[in-house]
Amino acid sequence: MARPRTFDEPQVLREAREAFHDHGYAGTSVEQLTAATGLQRSSLYGAFGDKHGLFLRSFAQYCDEDMGLIEEELAGEDDGAFARIEGHMRSKVADPAASRRGCLLAKAAAELAKEDPEVARIATDSYAIYTGALTDCLRGAQAAGDARDDIDPKDGGDLLLAVLRGIESLGRAGYAKPRLEAIADAALTSLAAPEGD
Repeated sequence: MARPRTFDEPQVLREAREAFHDHGYAGTSVEQLTAATGLQRSSLYGAFGDKHGLFLRSFAQYCDEDMGLIEEELAGEDDGAFARIEGHMRSKVADPAASRRGCLLAKAAAELAKEDPEVARIATDSYAIYTGALTDCLRGAQAAGDARDDIDPKDGGDLLLAVLRGIESLGRAGYAKPRLEAIADAALTSLAAPEGD
């Protein structure tokens, strides 16, 4: 009879994903995973199958948690919707060190999605949730009269996602914070309702 697991599986996934986040999938060794989680190779493989299985579980957990936080951050009444979009965007340029580390979703998609259908599916589903939250928030801002009403909210949501991912990519490349802030300002200005409307 199999012995019961004596570790906190969600916590192990969080610890493993930190290693994957820091080193990438290919660059993360089993030794780094055992050091990060405190588990032996046999325990990791017994619970998750192999390195790929552990990565998929860690990646899915990360995406579920991150998208949940984004949905929560952008949800709310129509009044204040544009301010929520602005706050979300500015939070992405507030910490240059975080920008340089990058988002695990973006990093994993860039490294693996072309060759790994499961990673591609998780990434696509996550970006759909992200775009949906941005679209709904922009629609609310339009209803409140704070965002231009001549832009399809889905197109605006896609634009916001592209700008946010671009800001992260440029931040990782070492763009100065004032330049990233200027990009955010330009995107917000392009969506804001003209003054006096």
